Amino acid sequence: MKKNLIILTGPTAVGKTAVSIRVAQELGGEIISADSMQIYRYMDIGSAKVTKEEMDGVPHHLVDVLDPRENFNVARFQMMAKEALAGIYERNHIPVIVGGTGFYIQALLYDVNFAEDGNHFEIRRELEALGEERGNEYLHERLRQIDPESAQAIHANNRKRVIRAIEYYRLTGQKISEHNQTEREKESPYQFYYYVLTCDRARLYQRIEQRVDQMLDAGLIDEVYRLKEMGCQRGMVSMQGLGYKEILDYLDGICSLEEAVSILKRDTRHFAKRQITWFKRERDVRWLYLEDFGYDREKIVRHICEEFRKETKSNGRL
Repeated sequence: MKKNLIILTGPTAVGKTAVSIRVAQELGGEIISADSMQIYRYMDIGSAKVTKEEMDGVPHHLVDVLDPRENFNVARFQMMAKEALAGIYERNHIPVIVGGTGFYIQALLYDVNFAEDGNHFEIRRELEALGEERGNEYLHERLRQIDPESAQAIHANNRKRVIRAIEYYRLTGQKISEHNQTEREKESPYQFYYYVLTCDRARLYQRIEQRVDQMLDAGLIDEVYRLKEMGCQRGMVSMQGLGYKEILDYLDGICSLEEAVSILKRDTRHFAKRQITWFKRERDVRWLYLEDFGYDREKIVRHICEEFRKETKSNGRL
């Protein structure tokens, strides 16, 4: 019998954290973060990391566990998340996967295979050197020539994923977009309940702007400065996150603070749009429009919990 799994995702700044904690409290759940930045210590403000107070006693996994100088990718997330899942199931609790990184969620949900050829490090070093020498747009054009579908889905500035897609083609002769589609069509080993929170685009963009302003008020510049002093550099995975690379450009004198904030707000809006596009491609997704609940968090929580209890009871899985 497949084990139950709740997923609560959606675009950045839509309000996933608060809803997920209440759902976990109501259902006896534990939360696994599917966020590529909240995994890192010392990166609290820019990642909008859940605080101990906000957790309100709900166990959280994959939050605040890696040093920002360490690499973190989808394969490592999958491994760590599966370890967390095993413990949660042993405790007879309900896992609640929370975060906006759709590829991470997909990798866990469908147990995507990340087996790689042993020669990939040499290819990766070659591509990384090309990126440093000729820039992101050059790499992105290389990807467009071999895999236009992936080039459309991956932003040119996401050098890590662009390199991964080119590398995969070089190693296998197959487009990574085709590989991902095949993996996406696999049957999930879980009985999952996949919820996507979203709201009116204008309202979402307003929330994003407010969040960026709040991050700045909370000390985002000082946080990035401390990371820089620790030796964190723009080439590191951690420093590619929204909020970090823009403020680092300001601290390095590449742009003014006003320009950095403007770019951050713009790129976060674009990121939210890409997130929504990603979730629209996923199977068996249950969309929750905040407007339908009068923007009342407790109504959303009640809806999820009632639906989960009803369906698990009828399937004999509660």
